[in-house]
Amino acid sequence: MDAAALPLGSRRNEDIALDLMKFIAMTTSYGKTTGTGVGFQGTGAAAKPEEYAAHLLELYGRCLQSVGAK
Repeated sequence: MDAAALPLGSRRNEDIALDLMKFIAMTTSYGKTTGTGVGFQGTGAAAKPEEYAAHLLELYGRCLQSVGAK
């Protein structure tokens, strides 16, 4: 309902940052938890769901800073 009040094509920085965060997280598996397995295990992956959430919140903050700096 609030979108009707915005001019056509206008979006809040928070919405843009959220879309950017989703794109980065989905395409790079940023912060994903890793299972045990053979082969390369990237470092920096979350071991617990709480750590995964923290990684995503950190990424969102970075995206919001980037969008705000434009």
